[in-house]
Amino acid sequence: MQKPLSIALLTAFSVLSFSLPSYAIDANVIRQLNQLAPEERLEQRCDIEAMERIAKEQKGMKPDKVIAYAFGDPDVAKDSIKASGAVFRSAGEWYRLKYKCQVAPSTLGIRNFDYKVGDKVPESQWAKHYLYD
Repeated sequence: MQKPLSIALLTAFSVLSFSLPSYAIDANVIRQLNQLAPEERLEQRCDIEAMERIAKEQKGMKPDKVIAYAFGDPDVAKDSIKASGAVFRSAGEWYRLKYKCQVAPSTLGIRNFDYKVGDKVPESQWAKHYLYD
């Protein structure tokens, strides 16, 4: 499954999100997220949180993209998402990622977030999973 709008929006949001704490994303980002359908908004907010956490907590990692559905569709509920087949890009390389995220729907604040960084995705698998340079 490829979601070009999601990727474009996430790219735009990622620049803003790195300078902001996870509990206080920029009002402009919130406004843009609120224009999305609820499921898409949830996924984008959680992808932003994943980038922030990885950048802060994983030495040497500077993610600029997260895709929640690269290796399988995420499990989505009203206020949570479990993305077992996610990936993120850092320094031009893609890495497997699993995360669980719960948000407060009215504010898009993060209630709970857990993640695990996996192995590097071999470049030979990029095209199959719509990953790019």
